[in-house]
Formats: sequence, C-alpha cells, structure tokens
Amino acid sequence: MGAGRLYGAVAAGGFRRYATYRAATAAGVFTNTVFGLILVYTYLALWDEKPHLGGYDQAQAVTFVWLGQALYATLAIQGGGFEIEFMERIRTGEVAIDLYRPVDLQAWWLASDLGRALFQLLGRGVVPFVFGALVFPTAVPGDVGRWLAFAVAVVLAMVVSFGIRYLVALSGFWLMDGTGALQALMVTGIFCSGMALPLNAFPGALGEVVRALPWAAQLQVPADVLMGKADPVPAFVFQAAWAVVLLAAGRLVQLAAARRVVVQGG
Repeated sequence: MGAGRLYGAVAAGGFRRYATYRAATAAGVFTNTVFGLILVYTYLALWDEKPHLGGYDQAQAVTFVWLGQALYATLAIQGGGFEIEFMERIRTGEVAIDLYRPVDLQAWWLASDLGRALFQLLGRGVVPFVFGALVFPTAVPGDVGRWLAFAVAVVLAMVVSFGIRYLVALSGFWLMDGTGALQALMVTGIFCSGMALPLNAFPGALGEVVRALPWAAQLQVPADVLMGKADPVPAFVFQAAWAVVLLAAGRLVQLAAARRVVVQGG
C-alpha cells in the first residue's frame, strides 16, 4: 500500500472511530449550542457598551461566537484529541511498538487526527453554526470564494492544532504525569485562540503578542478570512509557517525522545 493510501486509510479510520460515538456527538452539539447562546448574549451586551470592539460590529461578533463553537471540537482547542491516547501509550510503554512500525509516527497521528477533526466539524460543528445563523443576525458571506478560502484556512488550522498538541503529548516522555501539560493546553487554548474573546479585541502589546502566536491560526485567522477582515494569502502564509515550525519542532523532539528516553512502562 502506498503512503498516500495508507495515511488516507488512517484518516478514514479516525473519522469512523468518532462517528460511532453518536450519543456523545449529540451531547456535544447541545453543549456547543448552549454555550454559544451564553456567549452571544454576553457579546451583545459587551458590544452595546463598546461598539466596533476589535473592529467587529455586532453581527461579526455573533458570527465569531458561532464559528468558535463550530471549531471548538474540530480543532480540539482545549484538548480532547489524540494527545490523551498518545500520552497514555507513552506512559504504559506501548509507544515502543509504535516506534517499530514501518510508518512515520508523526504522520500516523496527524492522519488520524485529521479524520477526527473532519468528523467533529461535520458531526458537531455544523448544527450549532447553522442554528446561530438562523436565529441571530450574522455576517455570513454569500461569496463562494470566501467560503473556499475559509475551508483552506480551517485545514491549515487543523494542522497547526495538531502541531501544538503533538508537542504537548511528547512531553509525556519526560514527565511522570502529563496532567499538568494537558491543563496548560486547556488554558492556553481557550485564552490564546480567541475562544473567550476575539484576539482583535486584546489591547496594546498583549494583543500584538497573542495575534502572533500559533493559537491565533486556529480560530482568529479562519474567522477573519470568512468575514473578509483578513486577506487570505497572508493569512495562509501565517498559518502554514506555524504549521511547518510546529511539525519540525515535533519531529526534533520525537527524535530526541526516541533516542534518549526510556518509556515509563518499559
């Protein structure tokens, strides 16, 4: 089997695996819809007091909320993807089997996570977004080109998200317990991606810093591309650059871990 077909099969397996959890998916749709409603009314009150905060009007702010709910599980912004299983395999020593397989470890987990992300987008993300667009005034574009650019931005966001979480998971080679690393991932994910508040609304130097970090490539950049607040080409370059940096860093850390660290279970 060629490498492309192999990793395609892994991605398809990741999609099917999460598709079996129908009750969890339905609960996730409900949860994201409820949290979306809470955030929308919070944003509406905030934008009443601060019109055009972050360069958004109320409709764009509402659109940002529902995009966040659509992409929350897709990008595993607070974790919940492959990293938990991977860290457990490191803890038990089963990762030694993974390292001996005639496949690339990083590419295997990336393909699996892309399959998971695609299911979460379709199975858990679409319904809350459509609900929000039907119930509230939004800035959803009618331009097909804008939607295609958004799709590219989302795929790049998936890769960036994987790169962040892969580095966190690899910390399990050195840590006796990865709980702290996962909790740090949760905090940085919710704050630095824009899930709590659009990064455009962050003031001064803090705003400049968070908009330059890789988490900005997850939600803020795709949202701005969809709503026409960012030129797609520079946005893609920003996302792709972070994807390359994170994947390269993950490769280097993986090599160091495989060469120097004895897994805890073995």
